[in-house]
Amino acid sequence: MSLIRFEAVLARPLEGGDWLFLRLPQPASDQLPARSMCSVEGTLQGQPVATTLLPDGEGGHWMKVEPDLIGSLGLAKGQTVSLEISPVKVEPEPKVPAEIAAALASASPLAQETWASITPMARRDWIFWIVSAKKAETRTKRLEVALSKLSAGNRRPCCFDRTGMYDKSLSCPVAEA
Repeated sequence: MSLIRFEAVLARPLEGGDWLFLRLPQPASDQLPARSMCSVEGTLQGQPVATTLLPDGEGGHWMKVEPDLIGSLGLAKGQTVSLEISPVKVEPEPKVPAEIAAALASASPLAQETWASITPMARRDWIFWIVSAKKAETRTKRLEVALSKLSAGNRRPCCFDRTGMYDKSLSCPVAEA
């Protein structure tokens, strides 16, 4: 797949935080292999970047820009940035949040075996399904359900919408004014 080049404007999420985000222009998003999550590598303002783009719930994608990259490049809300990206050939291993890692460490041997045998993309789906819940009690319940399903040998969450088209848990944040 060829390099996808585009410019986008940085925004700060309305709910706050020390990070920024950008929406990919639709022509750039259309060049990606899927409407769902897509791991990419390339550059942002010439700085190497590797990330997973998230669906915007409207058939496109958005990208979270982490605080360390914001600081190293001196990025600011409202700034137009240049990107060159392409999908990765090998899906990277997702970062497992501490509470999920702890639960897996004390889970049944079958749950651990199933987790170890699934693809990085499947592990990412489980993680996103759990952490996308807005309420802490829902995340706790989803973690319990995930461990039960992994113990039963289920390799993917049954009800996770990877595109964000039906379940807006992965949709693009609302930007500050």
